[in-house]
Amino acid sequence: MKTKPKSNAGQLEMGHLLEPIAAHFFAQKTGSLVTDDTHLYQHADFPYALANFDRRYTRKEDGEPGILECKSCTYHKAADWQDGAYPIYYELQLRYYLAVADIEYGAFSTIWGNNPDVDIATPAIIRDREKENMIFERLDEWIWSLRKDKPPSMADVTPKLALESLARIYGASQKDLPTIEFPKKYEKPLRRIAELQGENAALQAQIKKNEEAMEAHSVRIAELMKDHEHGVLETTRDKLLVDFVTKTTRRVSSDYLKRTHPDIYQDALKPSESRKVKVFIQPA
Repeated sequence: MKTKPKSNAGQLEMGHLLEPIAAHFFAQKTGSLVTDDTHLYQHADFPYALANFDRRYTRKEDGEPGILECKSCTYHKAADWQDGAYPIYYELQLRYYLAVADIEYGAFSTIWGNNPDVDIATPAIIRDREKENMIFERLDEWIWSLRKDKPPSMADVTPKLALESLARIYGASQKDLPTIEFPKKYEKPLRRIAELQGENAALQAQIKKNEEAMEAHSVRIAELMKDHEHGVLETTRDKLLVDFVTKTTRRVSSDYLKRTHPDIYQDALKPSESRKVKVFIQPA
């Protein structure tokens, strides 16, 4: 059977090509010795658990071995890696590798630009047996479902994570497929989705109306505050505390990025796929 091409094949190829670069700057930044490892490993207690690693490294501070995962992302995903953070799905992947290799230390090297001084994150993790046990409990359930030919249940998975997982499993929607007819048992949840959509639309309209009213009341207040940050109005029953504080936010200027770094700008424009269930009620 012919394998269906992946919608992000180019992105996957780019990530693979960038692995040596991420590994190189991890070694430069941390002082650790990075080595290639092309072997396939098997967990000592779970025969189904196989793994191959992007790289291995030897920690500069104590000579202990570690597993290095090399990643790359676009600028708009760089915030996921700020201040030592890392996406949970990558954390689970690396903890799984630490368990298979029976190693205590792991690290990421994630790059997203062409300046290795600022466009790289190298957060490290230490092996956590409790999280590891949770991972292998779920893997055991999954392997059991495969052997029994029973699809794994999403019953105990948070809805947001379940939807993200299903989107990854099934990929993009196909326009040429026929319309699905739902069994009657789905009428209640479908109607509830439609009701909640309507409630959200009404709430959004009310929020917009409230925002406009608050802005109208705020004009005179702002005139009185001028360049002051705080104000107060004392009454017989309480105090009304007023803040009018300047907050600075930094956002990427798309015009500047397009003008000075057109290649990066085009990369940042790559479409991201998402799917959301919507229900419309059509009278009979």
